[in-house]
Amino acid sequence: MTLESLISLDILYVAAPIYFAFIVIEVLAIKYFKRPGQLEARDDAISIFMGVVSLLSNGAAAFLTLAMLVWAQQFQIHALPLTVSTLIACFILDDLRYYLHHRIAHRCRWPWAMHIIHHSSQRFSFAVALRQGWTKHFTGTTVLKIPLVLIGFDPLMVIFCGGLNAVYQFFLHTETVDRMPRWFEAVFNTPSHHRVHHGKNPKYLDANYAGTLIIWDKMFGTFVPEDIKERPDYGLVKDFETYNPFRIFIQEYLSIANDITRRDLSLRERLLYILAPPGWSHDGSRQTSLDIKKSAGIHPSSAKAKMSV
Repeated sequence: MTLESLISLDILYVAAPIYFAFIVIEVLAIKYFKRPGQLEARDDAISIFMGVVSLLSNGAAAFLTLAMLVWAQQFQIHALPLTVSTLIACFILDDLRYYLHHRIAHRCRWPWAMHIIHHSSQRFSFAVALRQGWTKHFTGTTVLKIPLVLIGFDPLMVIFCGGLNAVYQFFLHTETVDRMPRWFEAVFNTPSHHRVHHGKNPKYLDANYAGTLIIWDKMFGTFVPEDIKERPDYGLVKDFETYNPFRIFIQEYLSIANDITRRDLSLRERLLYILAPPGWSHDGSRQTSLDIKKSAGIHPSSAKAKMSV
């Protein structure tokens, strides 16, 4: 077992009981205190199962990312010491790294094939937070951690900050919390902001990629506030018609394989079926998220206008 997987397990050891406690609290709040949310035991069970398998599979492959970061460490400009200041700086920069990773995962089909698992539930709950992909070390986006090591952060600090970020994001997945204080909503990612991210409504597509700090979405033009008149419709543009966790895991990978093995495609078209945004097709027979937004009359200029309100 690698140092990275040990660190992840240490964080999980502390966080796992908290996760399950909040899942129970959420269920009780919905059932007995009439808080917003939907109860679906089978869906929660699948999410928890996929979370456990994710921990095992990603932990087993963690040496790939750790080896890459340790290799990059020899090219560091300057080794930064472990202090409160450097830890905070590392967390903030790693949060920006997460924003970039998350945005790429929605705009490039290969990492989307892993991330689609997290969006496959048509509900939004703490249990859904655990519904994670099993192949995160094979998406290619882990290379975004290298610059953090090159500017001086220790690889283990980078990994630790990523773990803390993941713990924070668990608490974003609930409908029982409406809005946080205004100042908090302005700076941090919140359940309200993240509900938008999980919505398949055209106006909510490709929005709110933040991990901890929502400021990245506001800086890069991807922030969309939750509209109380249009609640998010959770799930995928084309939802999976299965509760089989293994089919949920493999479905998009199989779709990619079917696409790239079609007859009469150029090499460029085969590559685009892997690297282009989800929904791209060589003959225009499918719709990307941008196509869906345009069809709904939502254009980049109008989206930015809404964001600035």
